[in-house]
Amino acid sequence: MRIAVSGSTGLIGTALVHSLRTDGHDVLRLVRHPARAGDEVSWDPLRRRVDTAGLAGCDAVVNLAGAGVGDHRWTAAYRKEIRDSRVLGNATLAEAVASLDTPPRVLLCGSAVGYYGDTGGRAVDESAPPGEGFLPGVCVEWEAAAAPARDAGIRTVYARTGLVVARGGGAWGRMFPLFKAGLGGRLGDGRQYWSFIALHDEVAALRHILDTPSLSGPVNCTAPEPLTNREITAAMGRVLKRPTLLTVPRPALRLALGDMASDVLASTRAVPRALLESGFGFAFPSIDAAITAAA
Repeated sequence: MRIAVSGSTGLIGTALVHSLRTDGHDVLRLVRHPARAGDEVSWDPLRRRVDTAGLAGCDAVVNLAGAGVGDHRWTAAYRKEIRDSRVLGNATLAEAVASLDTPPRVLLCGSAVGYYGDTGGRAVDESAPPGEGFLPGVCVEWEAAAAPARDAGIRTVYARTGLVVARGGGAWGRMFPLFKAGLGGRLGDGRQYWSFIALHDEVAALRHILDTPSLSGPVNCTAPEPLTNREITAAMGRVLKRPTLLTVPRPALRLALGDMASDVLASTRAVPRALLESGFGFAFPSIDAAITAAA
């Protein structure tokens, strides 16, 4: 297949591009500078521009671009960057692929389990409504921005990804050094559910979505059994053979993270019903297996 990927230098994008190319697929990378290589397609999502001609002949387009949620404190300016990088990016690509004489068969858009907000101990699948707050609001707009592609008859999928267990980035990229140094511990009371997924399984899930015509709309990319932060903390200590006696209290998190603390302490218990019903098999379904694979 010929596949265009945005966000190709991020944690998931890098792994996805490598996996696709290893299996012989022709991968184009959407870049925010003039194309300098044969595998590059220039785009500027904030200005709603993309080299549409560069997308011609693609069987699939994957949009994984977006400012890192945990990269900075959530000032008003950074909230806008988080939102615009996702919403405008999806809108730009959706409109571009819809305008092609021969559009791709599928537009796969990144999204997040943040869509559901704080679900407490209640498990939610793709049929659940959005939650309340900043991140659920961003996810709703993010997915809605892909409407031009869906309305044009292109299979459109929203991969609602959980916390990716990997050393190279994301939340776990920050956690591994702390836990290996014996400085890891639970956050708050540790009762909040974390929907996690091994990086290997995330890439496999995205490829499964590309190859499975029956999948459209939201698809939760999470391991089958979400666990509490307390349980994940214990698993980190168990696998890495390090103590996990420390606790970061809620007031300290709020002082350090500002408004972001509410989302760190939120409980999202998302389950991958659509993936499982479509026949997807997880290589690392348990947290111990996911940590071991990444460590």
